[in-house]
Amino acid sequence: MQTPLIELFAERGRIKLRLCCIRMGEDLCLTLSGGDQEHIGAVALSQPNATEKSSATTAVLACPGHRESDLASSLAARVAAHMGAVVCVACGIHVDAILPNELNDVLELSEDLTKNLLERLSVHRD
Repeated sequence: MQTPLIELFAERGRIKLRLCCIRMGEDLCLTLSGGDQEHIGAVALSQPNATEKSSATTAVLACPGHRESDLASSLAARVAAHMGAVVCVACGIHVDAILPNELNDVLELSEDLTKNLLERLSVHRD
C-alpha cells in the first residue's frame, strides 16, 4: 500500500477538510473529505483530452441525496488537465445542519486545497 504523496488540510470554523493524493503509476487517486462524517458521496474519473491539453473528459457517479458531484468533477478535471494524467477523485463531506455561509466555506476551502495541490504536483511532476 502506498502512503499519500500529498496530504493537505484546511479549516474555517467547524468546517475541516482533508485532501489526499496518491500516485498510481502515472495516474493519481485523490480523496476530498471532511466535516462531521467523512464518506464517499461522489466519485469522478477524469482523463486529459489528447487534442486540447487544458481540458479533460470527466464522468461522475454519485450516491442518491449527496451533493459532492460538482466538487469531485471539478477537482478531477483540473488535476487531470494540469498533470496530463488520469485522475480519480472520491469526495464526501458532511456537516450536520450546515449553514449557507458554511457551505460557502466548504467551496472556498476546497478551492484553496485544489490550488495548493496543483502547486505541489507541479513540483513532483519532474
